Amino acid sequence: MGEGKGSVFAITLLLCIFLIQSEIAQAKVYTVGDANGWTFNVTTWTKGKIFRAGDILVFKYPRMGHNVVAFKNKVAYNWCLKPKNSKVYQTGKDRIKLVKGYNYFICSYPGHCKAGMKIAIKAI
Repeated sequence: MGEGKGSVFAITLLLCIFLIQSEIAQAKVYTVGDANGWTFNVTTWTKGKIFRAGDILVFKYPRMGHNVVAFKNKVAYNWCLKPKNSKVYQTGKDRIKLVKGYNYFICSYPGHCKAGMKIAIKAI
């Protein structure tokens, strides 16, 4: 009786590992703006791409010239506002994992967002 339970546990464990590995393997890594990186007029970069929860966005930019603010507030995105308690990245090589639903990103340096340094992504 004990051997049967051990086999079931081993099979269940292997199945869990397989499912976790397949989820990790399916995540894609995108460099925002492709070769141009995180810069002005990047709003159309998302066109034609399908994003999934778990995908990684890489934001490459001059460290002292820009930043990335991540949040979930559409009104703040539309008005280029930085919501309180939003996450601010400023390394120049930020990696951000998408969550399911809408993900909004702006540069909060004065005038940058209004000059098109913002993207909205819906992750499925």
